[in-house]
Amino acid sequence: MRPELKRDLPINEFTDFYWLKTELQQFCRENNMSPSGSKMELSKRIEVLLTTGDTQQITTRPKRRSSSKTQAPLTLDTVIGENHRCSQEARAFFKDAIHPTFHFSTYIQNYFKENVGKTYRDVVKAWHEEEKRKKQPSYQKEIAPQFEYNRFIRDFFKDPKNNGKSRDDAIAAWKHLKVQPGSNQYRS
Repeated sequence: MRPELKRDLPINEFTDFYWLKTELQQFCRENNMSPSGSKMELSKRIEVLLTTGDTQQITTRPKRRSSSKTQAPLTLDTVIGENHRCSQEARAFFKDAIHPTFHFSTYIQNYFKENVGKTYRDVVKAWHEEEKRKKQPSYQKEIAPQFEYNRFIRDFFKDPKNNGKSRDDAIAAWKHLKVQPGSNQYRS
């Protein structure tokens, strides 16, 4: 049975169970900690509190906001800066340069973060390469670690033992697993 998320919860019990982001945010608010950030950032903040009692040790870097308008018009030679934003202006540029269905996928967002100094021309090339990979039968979209539910559901349906099972079956299996201690990864 999953314990209640309280300040005196042993760290191993916290890390052994699945917590909703809203639960983590509420715990942070109740303990005068910032409730903002990703689920992983919130978990880390709580882990520090449960281990050291310190509510200030984990802080997120303030995001630098650039103005929504860039100084120069966007071109294929525009260089990806360190604080690149996936703005509406950039989206419009890529819709024109690539295709009207362009969107900032996780892959492309990560490309921007990991390729500072490259150009928008490189982004266009990376987008086309990813589209080509998507058409391969072995292609599997990456699901970030914080999306445990999505990973579980995907892996549930990949298991041949679950052929013919419904989404409700997968959700029931998830609900059973998430209240158990230990990993939330799908196990056959």
